[in-house]
Amino acid sequence: MKVDDSEIDSLPLAGTTGSANVIGTVKGPGEDGNQYVFITADNRNVKIGEFVYYEVGGEKATARSPLQILGKISNRCLIDHLPDRIFVDTEISPEAIAALVGFTYTNPEVYEVTVDVMGYFDARLGFINPRQTPDPGAKVYLADDALLKRVLNRKQPGQVGSAHIGSLLLREENAVPIALDVKELVSTHMAILAGTGSGKSYTAGVLVEELLLPRNRAAVLIFDPHGEYETLTEMRGHPLFKAEDGYAPKVKVLKPEDIRIRVSSLDYSDILILLPEMTERQKSILSKAFSLVRKHRSGEYRWGVQDLMAAVREADRQTDEDGNEKSGSSAPALEWKLERMERSPYFHALEHLAPRDLFEPGQVTVVQMNEINQEEQQVICAAILRQANQARMNTLKELIGPEDENYLPYPVFILLEEAHRFAPAHEPSRCKAVLRTILSEGRKFGLGVGLITQRPGKLDSDVLSQCMSQFIMRIVNPVDQDSLKYGVEAAGRDLLKELPALTKGQVIIAGACVNTPVLCQVRQRLTQHGGATLDAPDLWQQHFQPHRVRERQIQQAPVAARSRSKTVQGVSIE
Repeated sequence: MKVDDSEIDSLPLAGTTGSANVIGTVKGPGEDGNQYVFITADNRNVKIGEFVYYEVGGEKATARSPLQILGKISNRCLIDHLPDRIFVDTEISPEAIAALVGFTYTNPEVYEVTVDVMGYFDARLGFINPRQTPDPGAKVYLADDALLKRVLNRKQPGQVGSAHIGSLLLREENAVPIALDVKELVSTHMAILAGTGSGKSYTAGVLVEELLLPRNRAAVLIFDPHGEYETLTEMRGHPLFKAEDGYAPKVKVLKPEDIRIRVSSLDYSDILILLPEMTERQKSILSKAFSLVRKHRSGEYRWGVQDLMAAVREADRQTDEDGNEKSGSSAPALEWKLERMERSPYFHALEHLAPRDLFEPGQVTVVQMNEINQEEQQVICAAILRQANQARMNTLKELIGPEDENYLPYPVFILLEEAHRFAPAHEPSRCKAVLRTILSEGRKFGLGVGLITQRPGKLDSDVLSQCMSQFIMRIVNPVDQDSLKYGVEAAGRDLLKELPALTKGQVIIAGACVNTPVLCQVRQRLTQHGGATLDAPDLWQQHFQPHRVRERQIQQAPVAARSRSKTVQGVSIE
């Protein structure tokens, strides 16, 4: 009988164990009250992170369906094996020697395996620990694929609000699909933490694809410092992204020349970062001028750099001993610095990227900043984040209506690449304060943030701690590994031991978007990946291809001079 996705929650969570895979026998409790130890000779199925269960009776158990108390293997130790002397001679099979002395066990190695108890799964409440440890001698079973698919995923693959990120790493490929809960992912914020070349941008691309599929149709904004996400434009005509009601995702790529931030949307600290080194007096004059120009603003009035210059001259007026007003010496220097800001193509008196230009359900907007200097990137990012947060607050409080450019009547999700640049751990940053505010308050207003970084140790700890879903990929740096220990929930800390052994595309997923931390193999992207590592040897070889050599020879060849005609007394005789 075919079971609908909508009926998943009503399925029994335990079944008969006649065909269950018994892999060991309980020895006794572990080091703490939430662990037990079992003995096994099955080396193949006792991997770190693997799921096993034992059975107990209880209020919710029946004669045919005892409760299955799920646990996760956290450690294993070889406690008995053939004598070491047997392994010394590499020319002789240890099994042959064992047979000669009458040792007839098929699997002579014996392992002691530690399991952290998770509990039995309740569709409404999640995992419930019964605080009932298994009796010595109880059987330990390997959890089957169907059970894991049901209990690991908050949302089942294909359901509205699910994001199919990949499959359980410890099982056969695609045997246990891992689907994330998009509601939790975007509302409680998330972080992708990985070393260079581990596949963090690839994983982010998979997440964006899932968010734009017909079952989600999200409003997404990506800050792209390296121009890696332009390949998402392939979603436009892709058949898998189309729906029967005519839905197809929009992809809007804003090149650096398309970025415009209205000067009047900046605050004093934004402007301070954009100007060269300032003396304390210049800062004081600029602060007064900024206050003056903001006082004059009313309604939809917009002001630019020229207005700020006029306010600087007004703020720098001094009175001499005779009571005569004169200009101070700071205004000319400040005007020179403001002229530099006015020459920037990204800050304008009238033009502006308003929230309604950046966000729309079923649309991903990619803001490419690969040609913009670090200070301007900081200010652009801070201004957009601040205005998006204010737009969601004012819209929900009904302070603005549909005619306002800041009207934002739906939740949005913002993905920030190279997050350690925008929220560094021990350095001042324009974005850091804005991000802290959004991460702590954004959930109430439907503004979600995703952070991507290859240096979690350099990311501000307050910012990282607010990300309730974590995607952790291969990280070798010990400082970065240590920074993760307190950012991942306790159930996933044992998995962090696997970090150096993870390969490209393998990820530990923990937090609010899944029921329990899991090791996952990221699925293949539907669009091309734009952040692939360049193949330097291949490009060097291409340099010497015959047609390229000829092109360079033609370009470098001297231009032949035109011969001058012969003349007699200034008249050509040709």
